[in-house]
Amino acid sequence: MKGFGLRNKERVEGGKRLLISVNVVGSSGPLRFVAKEEDLVCEVIHAALKSYARQARLPLLGTHASNFLLYSSNSEDPYASLNPMETIGSKQARNFVLCKKVATASPLPADQNMKKLMTLKESHGWKAWINKSLSF
Repeated sequence: MKGFGLRNKERVEGGKRLLISVNVVGSSGPLRFVAKEEDLVCEVIHAALKSYARQARLPLLGTHASNFLLYSSNSEDPYASLNPMETIGSKQARNFVLCKKVATASPLPADQNMKKLMTLKESHGWKAWINKSLSF
């Protein structure tokens, strides 16, 4: 009995463990794994990506945790992602959604778009090919 008490004490000192459910956008079902309450959000994202890859799920996501955002399913603000440096236990939640970050490209003005399109057409058109082949 003494050993049993020590194990329980070690578990308590090690931190509370949580069964976390992470839904990946575009995937067939949630990922479920155990994490410590003190684990950082970025560590949970990394563990979710590792579990996702181990199960060979589709679509392929990649392995860089910095390319993803984690949202709490039952948050008051559904558009606020979790801070990667805060602990997962601070939100008192067990269900999360994992999304890939959207790459933001700076939009070009209409004039620059047209110029790019024209240079592409000039360099890749059939007329350009004939002119190149006939010139000596």
